[in-house]
Amino acid sequence: MSDLTALSVAEMREGLAARAFSAAELVSAHVAAAEAARPLNLFITETFDRAMDAARAADAALAAGTAGPLSGIPIGIKDLFATKGVRTTAASRILGDFTPPYESTVTAKLQAAGAVSLGKLNLDEFAMGSSNETSAFGPVVSPVRAQGSEAPLVPGGSSGGSAAAVAARVVAAATGTDTGGSIRQPAAFCGVAGIKPTYGRCSRWGIIAFASSLDQAGVFARSVRDCALLLEAMAGFDPRDSTSIDAPVPRWAQQLSGDLRGRRVGIPREYRVEGMDPGLEALWEQGAAWLRDAGAEIVEVSLPHTAQALPTYYILAPAEASSNLARYDGVRYGLRVVPEGGGLADMYEATRAAGFGAEVRRRIMIGTYVLSAGYYDAYYRKAQKVRALIARDFAEAFAACDVLLTPTAPTGAFPLGARNADPIAMYLNDVFTVPSSLAGLPAMSVPAGADSAGLPLGLQLIGRPLDEGLVLDAAYALEARAPKLPAPASWWR
Repeated sequence: MSDLTALSVAEMREGLAARAFSAAELVSAHVAAAEAARPLNLFITETFDRAMDAARAADAALAAGTAGPLSGIPIGIKDLFATKGVRTTAASRILGDFTPPYESTVTAKLQAAGAVSLGKLNLDEFAMGSSNETSAFGPVVSPVRAQGSEAPLVPGGSSGGSAAAVAARVVAAATGTDTGGSIRQPAAFCGVAGIKPTYGRCSRWGIIAFASSLDQAGVFARSVRDCALLLEAMAGFDPRDSTSIDAPVPRWAQQLSGDLRGRRVGIPREYRVEGMDPGLEALWEQGAAWLRDAGAEIVEVSLPHTAQALPTYYILAPAEASSNLARYDGVRYGLRVVPEGGGLADMYEATRAAGFGAEVRRRIMIGTYVLSAGYYDAYYRKAQKVRALIARDFAEAFAACDVLLTPTAPTGAFPLGARNADPIAMYLNDVFTVPSSLAGLPAMSVPAGADSAGLPLGLQLIGRPLDEGLVLDAAYALEARAPKLPAPASWWR
């Protein structure tokens, strides 16, 4: 029943409720798709047997009338979320076969809602990357191909495994984390929807930390409504997370209308960067026209510190990473390398050299440098001040509009290996997503068109704090008007 993998989450829920198919049949179809998609290197750890057990439990709950809102829905979990009894690696050698004795809040909420996990999805090591090529378990290969080309493409990062798994119809939805664009950029590259909610909307408890003041859990799915359904289950206050926001979780999926009458959509003039692809700029203008058709008024706004966002991010995020990753020392868990005759310091050095990949080492070194005596004020403290200015820019822009529309990424997906030798070129992938992350705002990428090679392009919507409802509704309006991108051609089968 391979056609089951083409259904949306909403359609799966309806089919399960109507007994058109069972949860076991639904999950089995997705397990078969996952097995066929192994050439894409989507999973670090597969949990197919556990998934089938959970599917049978979901069928029992459906029969008894005790099913949760996501009972029987097959999903994937980014391997940055701790999962009790299931290996959790952050795609790094340094964690090895670490198996947590606890469950992250987000995945526990999804389990309570009845969602069925097929396994832990590949990512950039410790979520550091924009292409999913820094994983210790090898790169994820995008299911998307350029027209007339067999060249393998990146799925984006860091949540590349999650985006690719949803695009390849291996799971109906997947969790991701977004620090500077790690949900939105891969969503754009793979032609799926992805939302990063307000910082603090979803608990960070049990998520392996990269940059604690930026990391936020979110979701990928193939439609805006599906993202809303998953986010409803994932969000909510958690007393174990000191940054968690104690606010009600709306029924976002029920509130979707696509009616933007009386709303103002802001177009930030500073996002028209030099050298922007004319096709992307035309798509952005078309997106504004679609929102105007939905009833919105289009206004130009200014975010004057946009040009400073990327350098600010690449000071603050590595600084926090250098602190968070200090715990991986070979003493308490994970990899331990002890040189013959070496002491404690030798073990630290050997373990971290063997356990961390090149990109993680680069960011630790940058972060340690900007936090060091003599450079803290010159770099880290100054970056914090600029971050405050960026947040102020958004607050002032939202005095003139209700939601912002921008491109998600400056290009479509690029070939594997094309930018590995140039870290700066890789970091520039996040130029449109980093500012809203620094401000902690909800933001979403929606597939809106394709470039000249037929590769997906996304448009991004950014909202006020805790206004995921309007972000989702504006995205819903875009989705209704944008051309439907074809599903990947399953070339990997």
